[in-house]
Parts: sequence; C-alpha cells; structure tokens
Amino acid sequence: MTHILYVEDEPFLGKIVRESLESRDFNVTMCADGRDVMPAIEEFLPDICVLDVMLPGKDGFELAAEIKERHPQIPIIFLTAKSQTEDVLKGFQVGGNDYLKKPFSIEELIVRIQNLLLLADQKLKIEEQATYQFGSFRFDPASMELLHNGKVTALSHRENEVLKVLVSQSHQAVDRRAMLKKIWGDDSFFNSRNLDVYIKKLRDHLKEDPDVQIITLKGVGYRFIFP
Repeated sequence: MTHILYVEDEPFLGKIVRESLESRDFNVTMCADGRDVMPAIEEFLPDICVLDVMLPGKDGFELAAEIKERHPQIPIIFLTAKSQTEDVLKGFQVGGNDYLKKPFSIEELIVRIQNLLLLADQKLKIEEQATYQFGSFRFDPASMELLHNGKVTALSHRENEVLKVLVSQSHQAVDRRAMLKKIWGDDSFFNSRNLDVYIKKLRDHLKEDPDVQIITLKGVGYRFIFP
C-alpha cells in the first residue's frame, strides 16, 4: 500500500483530503506543523510527500530541501494558494516534483500522485539495470557482482542492497535509520547490528582502492565517497 505523508495546517481541508485519499486505499500520515515532518519521515519512510507551502514551524520549501538532502528518492508535490512564477520556480529549485494550486480537485491530486509514483518506479528499474563505476571498481547490482582489476567478488543479497543505497546517494549523507527501514523494514537493534556487519564486509571488499571509502557520520549514518 502506498504511504503518503500529507502536511497541511488547515484542519477542515486536511480532513477532507486525508479521508478522500484513504478511501482510494492510500495509507496517509498527516502532520499539521512543519516541525513534526522530519521526525515523522524518520519514523517511517513515505513513498511520496504532499506538502502545503505555508506552514507553522517550517514552510514547505524549507522542508522539501531537508527531505531531498536526506532522502532524494522521495517525490514531493506542493499544494499552495501561491501562483507567482517565483514561487513555482523556488518549489522546483528546492526539489519539488510537482505543484498543485489551491483549490484543487482530489481526482487531479490522485492523478499527479500516481504519475510521480510511476516515474519513481521506472527510475528505480532503470537504476537496477545500470552498472556503476567508482574508483577502480565496477558494481553490477543485477548480477550482484563487484569487479576490480579483473577480479569478481560475488556479493550477498544484503551486501548488494546496502551498496545500492550507498551508491544511489554517493557523496551525500545517507541516513542510517532510513537505510534500515528500506532494506530490512524496521530499525530494530538486531537489524542495526546486521547493518554494521555488512558495512564492515563492504569496507573489506573496497579496501583495495583507498580512495573509495564508506565514511561513518556519527549520529547520522554514512557517506560513500570516491574520486
């Protein structure tokens, strides 16, 4: 079931939109204050975010920039009464994927949600078919192989999934809890210790090229760097 994070501070509108989305079999988590959004995202990883622009605490533009920094794969739709060109441009500049002016129809919102989810799914399929070059390594997620100077290292399923997440967000901060939820489904202590094991295994595989590193960011997660 598609999980939507819906951020709206108008109670009446929020109730109507939420109930309408849930009646179409979407799972909806709703926030009314911008300050509650990032904790909610770290609690669960939504498939898509629908953000009002004018919010207490933090506005939608500020939230979108934070979301895209930590979770660039999450599509974002802005809902706003603003329609000036500069506002539309700002929305896309901070990482928004679509923009819907109030008042809007629920049917149009649903079409836009479905369109972005389809695009995200297509992008994921393309990425899964791709191979990645970093330093002196080549990584083939489809065959779960890491190649270095003619040597082929077969990766386990979990090693492959962890490396895919790191590569997809290379040179960016990768949130540890988000990685756990994406790969294992939850961030329990047991799964957290498993992640430590797989990070160590990947570091062992990558040590033949000292310029390729998985850096630990204390209290955050990791950063995958290479020339």
